[in-house]
Amino acid sequence: MIRASGIGTVIANLIPRLMRRRPNWHFRLLGDTAALRAFPWAEEGRLSLVPFRAPIYSIREQAAWPVGATKGCDLIWVPHYNIPLRWRGCLVATVHDVAHLALPDIHSSLLKGLYARAMFRLVRRRADGIVFVSRFSAEEFERLVGRPAGHARVVLNGVDDAWFGVEPGVPVHQRPYILFVGNVKPHKNLVRLLEAFDAIADQVPHDLLIVGRKEGFISGDSRVLDMAERYGGRIVFTGFVEQETLRRYVAQAATLVLPSYYEGFGLPPLEAMAVGCPALVSRAASMPEACGDAALYFDPFDVADIAAALKSILTDDALRASLRDKGREHAATLTWDRAADGYIAAFEEVMSRPRRGVP
Repeated sequence: MIRASGIGTVIANLIPRLMRRRPNWHFRLLGDTAALRAFPWAEEGRLSLVPFRAPIYSIREQAAWPVGATKGCDLIWVPHYNIPLRWRGCLVATVHDVAHLALPDIHSSLLKGLYARAMFRLVRRRADGIVFVSRFSAEEFERLVGRPAGHARVVLNGVDDAWFGVEPGVPVHQRPYILFVGNVKPHKNLVRLLEAFDAIADQVPHDLLIVGRKEGFISGDSRVLDMAERYGGRIVFTGFVEQETLRRYVAQAATLVLPSYYEGFGLPPLEAMAVGCPALVSRAASMPEACGDAALYFDPFDVADIAAALKSILTDDALRASLRDKGREHAATLTWDRAADGYIAAFEEVMSRPRRGVP
C-alpha cells in the first residue's frame, strides 16, 4: 500500500525512522519493489525488498503470502487490518478506522463488509499488538469489534517535515479558492460542502477546488459530480496531483476544508496548518482530537453551519491570522519522529512478552 494516499504516507515516513532508531534491527519489506525503490531509504543495507503484489483484500493476498521470506522474523507489522492468516509469529497491526463496520450503508459491496468484519475479528484475537491512530478509532474498535486480546496503543500520525516552510510559488489557480483534499467518497460529506458553497458563492469571490481522484471508486459519491456540473467553473476537480504540487495548492488556499463525518485521523488539516493555511473541519469523529484548538469547527450534518463557518473564515482576516499561528504551533507537535517512537514502543512491548496461544 506504499502508493495509497493515507497508509502509504504512514509507511513512507515510519520505515526510515524505525531503521534509524534501531540500527541493530534488520527489515524486510513485502510489496511492490519498483515502487519501494523510488524511496532513498530502500537502498539501506539492513533492508531487503520482497516482491509481493497480490491485490489487497483478496484471496490471492492470503494464498500467496511468502512464508519463506518471512521465516525467522521476530515480528511482522501490517500497516492495515489485512493481516496474513498463515503467519503464526509475533504480529502488530495498525487500525486506522473501522468505517466498513460503522458506515455499512455507504459501502455497496456486501462481500467487502463481511470480509472487513471477519478480518477485524481476527485482528482483535490474533494480533499481539494493535496500534490505533487515534483514541476515536480505538474506542470505535472496542465498540464494534471488541476489546483487543493483545496490547493496544494509540499513536497519532505525524506531519511530514516537507510541509513546513513551503513557499507558495507560481499561482496554481487564477482566482482565490477553498480547498478540499481527498477522494470522492460518501463519508467525505462533499454533497453538504457543495450545498454550503452554493449558499455563499454569490457573497465571496472564491472557487472550490477538489484535489483527489474522483473516478474508479466503487464507493465514490456520484452526487458530487452531478452537483458540480451544475455550478459551472466555480467548482474544479484537479484529479490526482504529485506531492510537490499538492503542497503549493495547500499553501495558496484561503482555507482547507475537511467536512467528513467519519475519519480515523485526517491528515490534510494538519498538513495545511504546517504551511500556514487555516483549517476548517468537521466537529466529528477524530477531528477535534487531531486538530485541537487550532482549527475552526462546524457541524458536518448542518449545511447552514458549514456555510456560516466558510463565510466567517473567508471574510475575517483576524480569525485567519489566529488560526495560522495556532495551526503552525499545533502541527509542529505532531511529528513522525514522535510517531516512530510510539511504534518502537509497541513493537518492543509485544516482543518482550511471552507469546499468547492464539488459534
